[in-house]
Amino acid sequence: MSAPLAIEAHDLTKAFAKGRVRALDGLSFETPPGTVLGVLGPNGAGKTTAVRILSTTLVPDSGRATILGLDVVRDAAAVRRTIGLAGQNAAVDENLSGRQNLQMIGRLSHMARSKAKQRAEELLEQFGLTDAATRSLKTYSGGMRRRLDLAAALVAQPPVLFFDEPTTGLDPQTRQDMWTWTERLVREGTTVLLTTQYLEEADRLADQVIVVDHGRVIAEGTPGTLKAEFGTTVLLVTLEDLPNAQRAAALLAPLGSREPMVENTVVEMNVENGPKAGSEALRALDAEGINVMGLVLREPSLDDVFLQLTGHHAEPDPSASDPAGRSSPESFGSRGTR
Repeated sequence: MSAPLAIEAHDLTKAFAKGRVRALDGLSFETPPGTVLGVLGPNGAGKTTAVRILSTTLVPDSGRATILGLDVVRDAAAVRRTIGLAGQNAAVDENLSGRQNLQMIGRLSHMARSKAKQRAEELLEQFGLTDAATRSLKTYSGGMRRRLDLAAALVAQPPVLFFDEPTTGLDPQTRQDMWTWTERLVREGTTVLLTTQYLEEADRLADQVIVVDHGRVIAEGTPGTLKAEFGTTVLLVTLEDLPNAQRAAALLAPLGSREPMVENTVVEMNVENGPKAGSEALRALDAEGINVMGLVLREPSLDDVFLQLTGHHAEPDPSASDPAGRSSPESFGSRGTR
């Protein structure tokens, strides 16, 4: 008998506001053990709702999901012992020190007191928090809190981890460190589901990627296959000033596969044949007396795939809320799952 998949989701649906807001609309995907699944999508696409269902903090309206063969509704308690969850906000006690938080989580995970202390020290050292171990969390920086949140999710060494946009707002070095830690965990056999709007993050870490929009999967594959299928070469033309950039965008529009975008003095457009489009762009601009400061052809990225599929670039927005100021279904506070 073959080993169960790490994560399976079949036709998950979930609605809020008495059915008026449909967060999931038949979401289905699967993930084998020891891999990273990148989940991409615009804000409100259903990513966080899916994570909440998979981590047992929310019950689906219909459909079925399993973690290592355990049903997330019927076997919720066993699922919680199997997973870890880390996200945008540290879910730890601010009045306790980093060491006390990790030891407390160990005890809540039914570890012996000595084992909980040992595991706390291992994680404090691994995430560079030993010097701050006795300090109250109120004194921690955002990056330190995020590292502690990740450590909290790892106390019980779960085989499946959910990272819900864990690097949003982090400085570049801390983000790189998070990537390195994630890669190490996967090499050791951990399965990771990663929701992110940093496309370079998914490109580096994910074995498979699904793009979610309006609560369902609209594309899936490896980062390479998605870029080959949906990406087109990007032409970037730098002009002297904004007025000339706007003139250039109007002039070059027929060369692109979609409307050019102008940002300051740069015109960005997707083209099918990069070298040919670049030559034609230079000739057209020269004929109109528009001075070109620079021209770059770039191969497609996951951001280009995202743009092609959803109509806009990915922009992290962890502060989404409904009109009444309450947290929306897509912006819940994360926690380390015990």
